[in-house]
Amino acid sequence: MEKQRVFGYVRISTTEQNIDRQIIALKEAGVSEKNIYIDRQTGKNFDRPQYKKMLRRLNENAVLYVKSIDRLGRSYKDLGEQWRIITKVKGADVVVIDMPLLDTRREKNLLGTFISDLVLALLSYTSESEVAVLKMRQAEGIAVAKARGVKFGRPSHALPDNFYESYRLWESKNISVVEAAKMCGMSKSTFYYKASRYKKSV
Repeated sequence: MEKQRVFGYVRISTTEQNIDRQIIALKEAGVSEKNIYIDRQTGKNFDRPQYKKMLRRLNENAVLYVKSIDRLGRSYKDLGEQWRIITKVKGADVVVIDMPLLDTRREKNLLGTFISDLVLALLSYTSESEVAVLKMRQAEGIAVAKARGVKFGRPSHALPDNFYESYRLWESKNISVVEAAKMCGMSKSTFYYKASRYKKSV
């Protein structure tokens, strides 16, 4: 019988730097470094180069290790679909190191499959909910900060000293918009934008 092939998958978001904990956990589980695939991007979908490369190597004689389920993905819907592809279509086993119940090698029967699928659904739903709650809190924090007068986005450039005079001459049709923009050292579109904002403020 062919020896079971062992793979590992590591993912960090672009804002994270340290992958050591995941790699150490995979190596301790018996995954060789040459069979560890690493993606550095968010887990919102599975359009990841190293994940796709690893997926092509999985078959019924392979087992995939991940440190935690959110390293595989965060989208409840997409995670469930990829789990189905790995375990049902490819026929490979999956082991989630931080969650011993998510080990498809344990019981190759209907109950074992049901338990794994149920735990996966709960964990992936929780992971997705945590992301949603985090975004909601960020939005609430931004709203509170704006109410306190905190400014977000790029600071607006100060208007040139002669802008108001140029605007008055253009508004009274004494000069064209091209001439007004030239006087202010702006493009026509920029002058239009600044002028419309000024008009709304007065």
